[in-house]
Amino acid sequence: MIARIFESLSEWVAKSALVLATMFLVLMALHVSLDVGLRYVFGKSFPGTLEIVSFYYMVAIVFLPLAYVELKQEHIRVDVVVGRFPPLVQLLFYLFACTLGLIYFGMLCYQSYQDAVRATLRAETAMANFKFYLWPSRWALPVGFAAMCLAILANMIKALRLRQAP
Repeated sequence: MIARIFESLSEWVAKSALVLATMFLVLMALHVSLDVGLRYVFGKSFPGTLEIVSFYYMVAIVFLPLAYVELKQEHIRVDVVVGRFPPLVQLLFYLFACTLGLIYFGMLCYQSYQDAVRATLRAETAMANFKFYLWPSRWALPVGFAAMCLAILANMIKALRLRQAP
C-alpha cells in the first residue's frame, strides 16, 4: 500500500516536472520564433534572447524531465552480460545500479541545492546589456535531481515488489 502511494507520488512529481519542461520548450520556441520574425521584418530583436534561452529555457528543458525518463525506463542501458544471468542475479545487479544512481544523483542534488542557495543569496547575475538574474535558473538542477532520486527509489520499490528487474 505505502509502496504504491510512493510510486504514484513519484510519478506525479515526474509528470509535473515534464509538463513544466514542456512549457519551457514551447516558450522557447515561441520566443525564438518571434525574435527571428521581428529581426527579419523590422530589423530589431528582443534584448536578452540568447541569455534567456541559454540560462532559463535550456536548463529547465534538460534537467526537469530526467525523472520521467527514469520512471519509464528509457535511459540508455547495456545489459549484454547481465541479461544472461538468472532473474535473482539480474535483480541484485539492478538494485546495486539503482543504489549507485541514488548516491550519484543525491550528491548532485545536494551540491546543486547548495549552489542554488548561494546564488539566490547573492542575487547572482550575468554580464549583459541589462540586469540579468541567473539565480532562478539554478533551482532547476536540485529540483530535477531530487525528482530523479524519487524516480530511482520508486523503480527500486517496484522491482522489489515484483521481484524482478525491469
